[in-house]
Formats: sequence, C-alpha cells, structure tokens
Amino acid sequence: MKNWLKGLLLGAVISCAASANAEVREIRVGVVGDYVAQWDTVNEILKKDNLKVKLVRYSDYATPNRALADGEIDLNAFQHKAFLKNDMERNQYKLAAIGDTIVTPLCVFNNKDKIKSMDDIKDGDIIAIPSDLTNGGRALKVLEAAGLIKVDPSKGYTPTKADITEYVKKIKIREAESGILARILPDVAAALINGGNAYTAKLNPANDAIFQENLDPKVNSAAAQLVNVIAARADDVNNADYKKVVAAYQTDEVADEIMEAYQGAFLPAWKGAKGGFVAK
Repeated sequence: MKNWLKGLLLGAVISCAASANAEVREIRVGVVGDYVAQWDTVNEILKKDNLKVKLVRYSDYATPNRALADGEIDLNAFQHKAFLKNDMERNQYKLAAIGDTIVTPLCVFNNKDKIKSMDDIKDGDIIAIPSDLTNGGRALKVLEAAGLIKVDPSKGYTPTKADITEYVKKIKIREAESGILARILPDVAAALINGGNAYTAKLNPANDAIFQENLDPKVNSAAAQLVNVIAARADDVNNADYKKVVAAYQTDEVADEIMEAYQGAFLPAWKGAKGGFVAK
C-alpha cells in the first residue's frame, strides 16, 4: 500500500477514535412536570455534537428562573413568553428566550362529581385558578371567554381579580399555586390548570377539558405570548452549544415525538401550531 494511502487511512482512524472519545459536554436544563419525552429525541440528535441535555426537575414555577439566573442550570424550558417577561420584570433577572418549544391551551377541568359541562356552573361554585400574575390573568380571560365574568379590557392579558367588572355567574374564584391545582380539583367545581401540570395529573386537554382557551392569534391577541420557550441567561444567547440544543429541539423528529407522546395535549409551536386549539 502506498505511503500516502496508509497515512490517509491512519488519519481517518485517528480522527474517528478522537471523535468517539471526545468528552461529552453536559447542558443542564430546568423543567417542570412530566412532559419530557421529547428530550430523549433531542439527546439522540445531539450525540453527533458530543452534547447531552441533563434535565433538572423542579416542582414549582418560581424556582427555574432563579436557578438559571444564579447559574445553577444552563437553560430552562417550562414557561411561556408572558411568564418569562413578567418574572424578569419582577425579579430583575437578565434572561432571554432563545427558541420556541410547545404551545398548549389553558383549560377548564371539571370536578366530574359536581359538574359535567360549563352550563352546569352555578352561582356559588368555586373555580380555582393559578395564583401567579400571568397565568392567573390568563385564567380570568378564559373565564371571560366562557361567559362567566367580565374584566376591564384595559388590563390586557394580565388582569387580576380586582379587575373583574361583572360576575355573570356569581362564582367564587380561588387562587392557588399552579402545581397544586390538580390536587385541589376534588374540593372545587372546576380548575384552570396549566398544560404541564395537567399532563402530570394525567389530564388531557383534548379529552378531559370542558372549555379550552382559543390560541388562534386572529382571535386571541395574547396568543403569541403564550408560546413556551427555551430560556438562557442574556449573556449566553449566542452560545453555540445552546443554539445546537434549540436546533435539535426544533426538528421534525421532535415534533413527531411531541404529537405521538402527548396525543395533541401539546403542539410544536415552531411548526406554526399556535392556532391549533379552539375553544369548545
């Protein structure tokens, strides 16, 4: 064998061996809830780049942004744009959204022993909603769309209970941390539960909700702000490895996994799915 060919083959072997033995760089991503099947697909795609996502699980919505800001994790993926914006303003976090992930409606789930549909809600019934400003305001807008209340339109998509101008039905609204809403459902007539927490509680918007938020941007002016994102520290928005995580997430393979694993409970937002849900 000619020397130049031997050298070429030897170089190829060395290159392959070096690639195989290259250190895998771990990227810590904070998540909330059990809807994480798509990250296995992301990791398969990232193997060629010697990258691996390690999920860091949190039980509440308050902690992942603090952990990201403090450098305890590298990225997080649990919140929509409106929540991120509000959390940054309230806590002076220097974070940024670097890629869209999923979108899901905020839904009304009923206590089946008390009501069967929205028409069964009566004066005095207790409706539970998230206690944080963005999702609480979002919940009030859903209740308004369902015809139960009216809110001050000047408050946009983040009204508070103080901004309710009329109770069409004399319901009582109970605020609770998002993570426990499914657990208190037996104590109320209905609850508005975020997509991730609903999935963790084995509630599917397509099958179990009695009313769904309309995420068609032509109908809901807030729809664009309700897309979930991967977030990074502001100084890291151009990090090459983090961009590869986003690129791996926003693939057809991950979109297919989301649709198969969650049976329509979540939709891949980067595929133009924002109008995929309509209110019943």
